[in-house]
Amino acid sequence: MGKKLIKVFTGQRRVGKSYLLYQLMQLLQQDTDVHVLYVNKEDLVFSSIVTAEDLHNYVIKNKASSGKTYVFIDEIQDIENFQIALRSLLLHEDLDLYCTGSNANLLSSDIAGHLSGRFVEIVVYSLSYPEFLAFHKLSPGEKSLTLFLKYGGLPYLINLPLQDDVVFEYLKNIYATIVYRDIINRYSIRNVPFLEQLVLFLAAHTGSVFSAKKISDFLKLQRINIPPNQVQTYVQYLVNAFLIHKVLRYDMIGKRLFEIGDKYYFENLGIRNGIWGYRIEDRGKILENAVYNHLLFKGFTVTVGKIHQNEIDFVAQKQGETQYFQVALTINDAKTLEREFGNLKAIPDNYPKTVVTYDAFLGNTYSGIHNVSLEEFLLS
Repeated sequence: MGKKLIKVFTGQRRVGKSYLLYQLMQLLQQDTDVHVLYVNKEDLVFSSIVTAEDLHNYVIKNKASSGKTYVFIDEIQDIENFQIALRSLLLHEDLDLYCTGSNANLLSSDIAGHLSGRFVEIVVYSLSYPEFLAFHKLSPGEKSLTLFLKYGGLPYLINLPLQDDVVFEYLKNIYATIVYRDIINRYSIRNVPFLEQLVLFLAAHTGSVFSAKKISDFLKLQRINIPPNQVQTYVQYLVNAFLIHKVLRYDMIGKRLFEIGDKYYFENLGIRNGIWGYRIEDRGKILENAVYNHLLFKGFTVTVGKIHQNEIDFVAQKQGETQYFQVALTINDAKTLEREFGNLKAIPDNYPKTVVTYDAFLGNTYSGIHNVSLEEFLLS
């Protein structure tokens, strides 16, 4: 705060970006001499601010005549060419700029080029498991973990009874808002049924390796004839709206990313379960999605590793260090044990390696590789 950088909060709708802005404004307004200017593009009061010029003129007109003005702009992606206005406003020494956006393309390479060296991005995720426990005043344990995996971590759930009919209705409405406002309206989507079928497909196959062609071929079997390039475009729209994350695969021998074949995980498990159902046969997929989300929350860059014919579920990198993770619902036979631990043993380096299962084995390591429970991992 107070530095000559644009503070940009990004993330899915309803994860709490606006509330973070409110909290910052409350902190600032404890000083009665501070001038705060707030623009909320979801409020009709600001409907006249459509272009970069509109935004620039509004801020210049309403900023304080003396002293610093703190400018907060909510859902800035709804303003055409907003980056031009931000770059211009940053020239004014008496302005401190903050904004939020619900589109991953908000800071795409061309926009980042306009604002090069002038912004810092703060990614806001759904609540982590420890935050979920704190919000709902719950103690760790299987019941609490089940609630988290079923309903996800949207902050507003604190105001609702945690029961299926109430929570899933709320989450389905959030999903509809994301799909219609951030995808269909933004990109002028005409084939809405295909988009909805695509989301259901990704929910059913969470964590599976798919290319756009494989998705297209599968949908053809459902009599939905969509070419792979259009599948790829629609998937990118879902990623841009923070509804799903696309995870690339990394060849650990050739040290390169694969050009085809990615995995997809949901930003919020509650939304995934609300539209697809919370099914017993999906427990392994939900567990894997929860591990991925926690690694993002901890600040890791995550890829799927490939070493010869073996797959490493997650290669997590941060600050020049690497950690490897395998995820399995349970280790209940020799074949599963050898697959999960053996894949990690095949990695020819000494970075930490961990197998995450729903319930951990509370004994020795397996050749130095630790096995931790999902709850222990999420509480780390």
